[in-house]
Amino acid sequence: MVVLSQGAIDHLAFVKTCKPSSTAFDGVPVIDLLRPNAAVAVVRACQEFGFFKVVNHGVPPEVVDRLEDEAAGFFGLPQSEKDNAGPPDPFGYENKRIGPNGDVGWIEYLLLHTNASDYDKKLSLPFSQGNQEFLRRAVEDYVRAVKEVAFRVVELMADGLRIEPRDALSGMLRSEASDSCFRLNHYPPCPELQALSPSSRNLIGFGEHTDPQIISILRSNNTPGLQICLPDGAWVSVPPDHSSLFINVGDSLQVLTNGRFRSVKHRVLADHGQPRISMIYFGGPALEEKIAPLPSLLKEGESSLYKEFTWSEYKRSAYKSRLADYRLGLFEKPKVQ
Repeated sequence: MVVLSQGAIDHLAFVKTCKPSSTAFDGVPVIDLLRPNAAVAVVRACQEFGFFKVVNHGVPPEVVDRLEDEAAGFFGLPQSEKDNAGPPDPFGYENKRIGPNGDVGWIEYLLLHTNASDYDKKLSLPFSQGNQEFLRRAVEDYVRAVKEVAFRVVELMADGLRIEPRDALSGMLRSEASDSCFRLNHYPPCPELQALSPSSRNLIGFGEHTDPQIISILRSNNTPGLQICLPDGAWVSVPPDHSSLFINVGDSLQVLTNGRFRSVKHRVLADHGQPRISMIYFGGPALEEKIAPLPSLLKEGESSLYKEFTWSEYKRSAYKSRLADYRLGLFEKPKVQ
């Protein structure tokens, strides 16, 4: 991506922090998926933060490294070649523009589907470059491995919450009709931030938002930038960890648990010196799946906090909104006074 002038930077939004914080947050829950108490720890993290880090996740390092190398190769192509892969409709390449509703950021990205039909067993890449097969294979290998982590994590959630059947959540992700997707993000360094005052360096890479799906699994290189919003409204920086995976509770999971888990608001800020590459798997249900609190979770006399809707209905609503909008608000039932 070409480095923009100061005038061009002025067209991007600058973040105003809720409570200024320049320190890294050391309270991110770290969950070892091999430990016998992992289910309890996962539930606690989802209730307290809607966000946690997993280790011993089983995704081979060579699979991660190969995808990062291939992603860097794609984003290093001339801009005109990358533009041939976009704009997203809904999948493809985009530069700075995030969605159709006016959100922008210091980012370029490649959005891909992960659904394999009988007619398309290979991931469809929206461009034809000489090395596309290498990137295709790298993405397929990574997605295959990270899906297993997703299945395992949501089954730990089911164990911790005593959801019956145990595959109530994982079945939604395992379904061939699962509407899941995968995103490669590249946040180029922005040297011009050096010339700005420290209070003005919070250039948006990806604006604050929650993820609409069930869960998201994020992995990035060792460049910082990810921030989450704590329950008290404070924004804190998440220390990068290239060998671990970060799990986000999505809006759909918040509804499925009737608010026991909360989807986490997060964002990414640009770095002045180092590029950040992240890869995110978004695990979603089938388009016609009904999103409502799981019956085995509702206690006697407990009512749903949300109107019933399908994933297709929520997805359409979410993609008509701005990133920072509270999307679930349209689907909450009125509170009884």
